[in-house]
Amino acid sequence: MTLKRRILILVCAAALLAAVGALAVVRASSRADEKNQARAGGPRITRGEVSLTPGDGGRRIVFRNMAWGPHRDELATVPAGEPEGPRTASGVTCLRFHSAAGTGVCLQADKGGVRESYRAVVLDARLGEVSAHPLAGIPTRARVSPGGHLAAWTVFVGGDSYAGTNFSTRTSVLDLRTGRYDASLEDFTIRKDGKTYRNADVNFWGVTFTADERGFYATLATGGKTYLVRGDLAERTVTTLRENLECPSLSPDGTRLVFKKRVEGAPAEAPWRLYALDLATMRETPLAEERSVDDQVVWTDDKTVVYSLPGDFGADLYAVPADGSGAPARLMDSALAPAFLG
Repeated sequence: MTLKRRILILVCAAALLAAVGALAVVRASSRADEKNQARAGGPRITRGEVSLTPGDGGRRIVFRNMAWGPHRDELATVPAGEPEGPRTASGVTCLRFHSAAGTGVCLQADKGGVRESYRAVVLDARLGEVSAHPLAGIPTRARVSPGGHLAAWTVFVGGDSYAGTNFSTRTSVLDLRTGRYDASLEDFTIRKDGKTYRNADVNFWGVTFTADERGFYATLATGGKTYLVRGDLAERTVTTLRENLECPSLSPDGTRLVFKKRVEGAPAEAPWRLYALDLATMRETPLAEERSVDDQVVWTDDKTVVYSLPGDFGADLYAVPADGSGAPARLMDSALAPAFLG
């Protein structure tokens, strides 16, 4: 092959790669533009004031709006009794969100730099920014304590040498009363089987706070297994309680946890099922939802939990009784990360 022919082949290859790259950019831009266009039959959404104050305007749901259009990814609200009714959008965008007692935590993309980064923003009752904290990775979970004084969040991070899947998690807790910031629960002392436990592969995620705001439950992963742990914020300890529990969510009365667990015989791509755990008896009860739920549920009251499943435009919300009875029911289309206020 002559030098001239080799150069021609290289030039053609470079041109082809450039064309493929340009096409990918055009398609991505087109997809983004499409998401900015409201779809026919979607919910009616208007810009307005969104409050996190319990009881302000009656019982409400505040959530991440997933409906296509100019308000996609914004925090929005609807009356709890009309979940499919018109939505009021706030202008504040969040990837993950939770709220309680007038405090909110919003995990959002920070697009001000060269590379996309993320931050956790603590919000007041009018969605004003109280404080912001840089995140080490991609947001996945967020929780506010019942009294609104504590916030926790989990992110996916890459680069840990022990992470066989090339990512791990980092979970942080912020005390809004004192300003104390625990950047990683991995710094807490772990008590497992009555002994202090240490391992480089330790990961935590899915915090849910107790009503006294002194403790929490969460998931600990190590040695290829997951565990339910009970945490003590004052002592900075976590104690393992039970295997094969992920993303616990504590009931308002503090008596039960609803969580996801891996079920034997389930497909690898859909391994989870929702269960309830009675903390007095440690008895597990499967919930009526038989689909695989990869979410940390939210309690609407002491009887019902809400969770997300993939939908046509990102995610939809479903509700199911927390005692194993009944059947799952669709609650809202195109919505994610709800908080029930009031």
